[in-house]
Amino acid sequence: MTTTTPTVTAAISSGIGPPPTRQGYQLDVKHVTKRYGRATVVDDLTFSVPVGRVTGFLGPNGSGKSTTMKIMLGLASPSSGTVTIGGYRYRQLPDPAGTVGAIIESDAFHPGRSGRNHLRILADATGVAYARVDEVLEQVGLASAAKRRAGTYSLGMRQRLGLAAALLGDPDVLILDEPGNGLDPQGIREMRDLLRTHASEGGTVLVSSHLLSEVEHLADDVVVIHQGRLVTHGPLAELQQTASLVRTHDPAGLAAVLERSGATTESQGADRLIVRGMPIDEVGQRAFTAGIPLNELSPRAGSLEELFLTWTTDPTKKNEVIQL
Repeated sequence: MTTTTPTVTAAISSGIGPPPTRQGYQLDVKHVTKRYGRATVVDDLTFSVPVGRVTGFLGPNGSGKSTTMKIMLGLASPSSGTVTIGGYRYRQLPDPAGTVGAIIESDAFHPGRSGRNHLRILADATGVAYARVDEVLEQVGLASAAKRRAGTYSLGMRQRLGLAAALLGDPDVLILDEPGNGLDPQGIREMRDLLRTHASEGGTVLVSSHLLSEVEHLADDVVVIHQGRLVTHGPLAELQQTASLVRTHDPAGLAAVLERSGATTESQGADRLIVRGMPIDEVGQRAFTAGIPLNELSPRAGSLEELFLTWTTDPTKKNEVIQL
């Protein structure tokens, strides 16, 4: 039988009133390392998740995202370092379940219970009024299926049920692992609107997802990790402007010059290069110094998918942290 845990539950937010009066809990990860035996799963991670913004938490499978999120929720202990929410570790929060709502596993429910009864059990455990159960079922689009056994739910419906549980106590902080799994386009759009509204009201939202195109629409900031280490973090719009488009009669020569200085380049035809990892003015200066004339030098906004693949597959970026 599945028991109630804080990984899928958000209890009462004691003293938290209407949206404008949310407490505003920033989440801070400081030098967190997690080892299992000789394996280092999380390696000296440091980043912050600010109030009032949606932060995308990205990385390939096995990069340490889920472990980091469990550490945030007090479900795993770091080998070193700290995670604090509003200055407190999760277990030290005056009302931890009333501050944080989370989805870690979408199947954390008894399959024989209805969706409504699952939430009522969580409400009983945390002191939430039953009226709130029906509110969150409506909010996540499960009202019409509230009486059905959760074991008959599709993956997308199970995700909605998990999100309803996370929202049950109207928490300030949401930590969501793959909340879009199984959702159809309409469901993804509804989730996006809900999370962006939560952030705009003064909430803190951290979302881990493999749906990069959706993160691109949803997130204000991104944190990218690879092999347990931080690769880059910052405002998504700024990170997407870190590439330059160059046209020159000698792209191979220019690529060699720029790569010797730490940039990465990608050929885009006979006379074009995409340059990453170097400010645009430095690209122009190094081309001038090398005597290579440029026909065009302009900023280029890369897609999140394109940037993600560069960040997580380029060996020159493995130990380099880009911070904006």
